[in-house]
Amino acid sequence: MSGPVSTKAPGDPAGKPIGVFLLDDHEIVRRGIRGLLEAEPDIRVIGEAGTASAALAIIPGLRPDVALLDVRLPDGDGVSVCREVRSRAPEVACLMFTAFSDDQALLDSILAGAAGYLLKQIRGSDLVGAIRIAASGQSLLGPRAASRLIARQRDASGKHDPLARLTAHERSVLQLIGEGLTNRQIGERLFIAEKTVKNYVSTLFRKLGLTQRTAAAVYAARTFDGRTSEPGPNMSGPRR
Repeated sequence: MSGPVSTKAPGDPAGKPIGVFLLDDHEIVRRGIRGLLEAEPDIRVIGEAGTASAALAIIPGLRPDVALLDVRLPDGDGVSVCREVRSRAPEVACLMFTAFSDDQALLDSILAGAAGYLLKQIRGSDLVGAIRIAASGQSLLGPRAASRLIARQRDASGKHDPLARLTAHERSVLQLIGEGLTNRQIGERLFIAEKTVKNYVSTLFRKLGLTQRTAAAVYAARTFDGRTSEPGPNMSGPRR
């Protein structure tokens, strides 16, 4: 007879510990979380980063069981990182970690495939428990609550100007996306760096609930059609 098949889940004390990746732009926060998690016998922090670009360069190859992602980052946002990680390494469970309660960010997290949305005010024991739940393949985002949130967001979008949440820069970028310009061409038109354009695109996608550039172009064409051309921000020369 063949031996029994192992069914140990990630984090089983007798098996492989839960591998966690930390993304937060504050080193002191990462150190605190690392100390908290590594005090647990079934959890090990296997990597960390302070920027979205660094995280995306590491996570797909590292394949942690759980990625704890700060929502607000200096070069992007954690929701975009979650979306990219889930597309390249769907077995990685992503937990969004933020100091701000934001319905739009929560909705975007759900759409990006996050396993949970946690506030930084959470107790340490609850954070550890959430990581164990995510590592087991379960979601901390209830489908009923998600449905109510989506319905509320749809109702709100029907009552207010959808562009009201965008800054002048973001409106200008969206309008130029609708004209079919690339990020580089937009940067040349607005006298800003291509990397800055990418950040604006990422932010306006999050605010409008968009995930693809084609959808953004269609959205822009429909939104700006018939309106007076949106005035761009006052930029008289190149910016760093």
